[in-house]
Amino acid sequence: MYTFKKEERLCNKKLIDELFHKGSSFLCYPFKASWLLVDDASQTVPAQLLISVSKRRYKHAHDRNQVKRRLREAYRLNKQQHLYELLAAANKKIIISIGYIGKQIESYELFEKKMLKLLKQLSEELAK
Repeated sequence: MYTFKKEERLCNKKLIDELFHKGSSFLCYPFKASWLLVDDASQTVPAQLLISVSKRRYKHAHDRNQVKRRLREAYRLNKQQHLYELLAAANKKIIISIGYIGKQIESYELFEKKMLKLLKQLSEELAK
């Protein structure tokens, strides 16, 4: 239940291109989220996620990795109740990209609070 497996990671280059060209996006500082509903029969999970952190803003790899780790953990713990249940009820599949645009590395507590806000905003967008 609280896992983040390979199938849940967005790796397909065609899907990534499609996400950034046709998808919708919104800002939930310090995150920028892009999302797109897909009807891919080969996708076994309700949502696939891509996480990115700017190399221009964070020069050191350990800083980028720390941000990505915190982001992944906040998503992993909250995806089931705030996203997967909604997608399963509506029988939809989605691809999501979350980019970190914050100026400094925040605490994990803030990451989790903002991730909850982002997932709530995403579920509202999906309900439209």
